[in-house]
Amino acid sequence: MARTKDFDETEVLNKAIELFWLKGYNATSMQDLVDGLGISRSSLYDTFGDKHSLFLKALDSYQTANSAKFCELMRVDQPAKETIKRLLEFISSSLLNDISQKGCFIVNAEVEMGLHDKLVGETIQKNDQQIDEIFYTVIKKGQEKGEITNQQDARALARFLFNTVKGIQVTAKSTKDKAVFDDIINTAVLVLG
Repeated sequence: MARTKDFDETEVLNKAIELFWLKGYNATSMQDLVDGLGISRSSLYDTFGDKHSLFLKALDSYQTANSAKFCELMRVDQPAKETIKRLLEFISSSLLNDISQKGCFIVNAEVEMGLHDKLVGETIQKNDQQIDEIFYTVIKKGQEKGEITNQQDARALARFLFNTVKGIQVTAKSTKDKAVFDDIINTAVLVLG
């Protein structure tokens, strides 16, 4: 007869996200996970598999949650530039409110492991494509309504904004000066025409 788990898997996974996000994959030991997650080593292996499997689940969970937030922000019925500005402000605000200045979990994983770990790279590519597509959809609608310039390709603008997001996420690791992020956001919106 299988034992019932005496812990909430989602709560444990959220703790794993925080631990990997703060320390990175390579600097997080199995003992760190056992101590930080509050479950036994055997429960960790039985539920999540090895450290790499847990990391992939944590990365996927983080990516899914963030994509949902972005989609929710983009669904608001307002002018395209306002929608984009609101999303950029949401991202910078979240980063500025992080006392630990961890940056973005996905970007951190990309820098640490993206080139050397195929499965991590695939998760990052999935995330990148989703965010690029969110921007593209809003820009395309904005162009159709005359709110955003048609002089630049919608896909190129989406990629520019996506790269701006990554820049904001990296910059947040070294500064908490809101004026820096306001300048980046205002300039990005100006590019839209």
